[in-house]
Amino acid sequence: MTAAYRTRHLDLASSVAFVNTRQDRLRVHLGIPDEPGWTTSEDFLSDPGAVAAWSAALAHWMRETYGEAPERTVAAYLMSWYLLTPGFAAGLLFHHARRVPSLRPENVAFHRAMPMSDPDAVALLSPDFTCLPDDPAASDPHAVVVADDLALATVLRGRFRSHAARFIAVFGPQVRLGKHTLWGAATDALDNAFWLAGRYNGNEAAGALDAALVLGAGHSPFTSASTLRPAAISGGSTEWTRRRESCCFHYLLEQGSGECSTCPRLCRKR
Repeated sequence: MTAAYRTRHLDLASSVAFVNTRQDRLRVHLGIPDEPGWTTSEDFLSDPGAVAAWSAALAHWMRETYGEAPERTVAAYLMSWYLLTPGFAAGLLFHHARRVPSLRPENVAFHRAMPMSDPDAVALLSPDFTCLPDDPAASDPHAVVVADDLALATVLRGRFRSHAARFIAVFGPQVRLGKHTLWGAATDALDNAFWLAGRYNGNEAAGALDAALVLGAGHSPFTSASTLRPAAISGGSTEWTRRRESCCFHYLLEQGSGECSTCPRLCRKR
């Protein structure tokens, strides 16, 4: 059965266009737009100086904004931004259209906004996608059909894991962060992708259900299942929250806003 918030499109381009109407956090494109500032993930991960250059730009912005740029904070921001980019694009398409695009580094590109240098757009460079048997484009030569939602979730998880592993292999040796923190950031990116997809569409519970489907327990090297949960707040109502698996180290900034509400340091104290 198709959920009411999902849409039926005849091609991947139509699904991409639709998800842009449901959120404004990250522009999603099929193909690289004719504008400067784009790089493919493959080019970024193959360039020995790319991580250092991005880190330098981010550190410059952080010093201008907060007066300092702790090494761990810069590294945590960069890895979270990078990993959320393919994760959010895939999460949006899974949540709204039950389609999973190619996430190979050569099939993903991103655009960075200045001066903060955070990604503000992602481009999918392959028309290929995986879908369910009742998808209106199931007979499209670019489509690969799998049996059900669980199989589709397995495809998404595997594709994101492969992309994250490539990033971690390049990024990890250049920063002083452990393997658990690096894969914790990948876990956070996938969990956040569905939370944001649901939130922007006005249905956080639906996003949480998709997160639980894709990010179940025991899927190493991801560090946990989805941690999304409803929490009681003042007045007797509830709101959705989660426990981060990695720390953004924003609390190291003296002029920052302290610990995030989803900080793993806070959650361990409770």
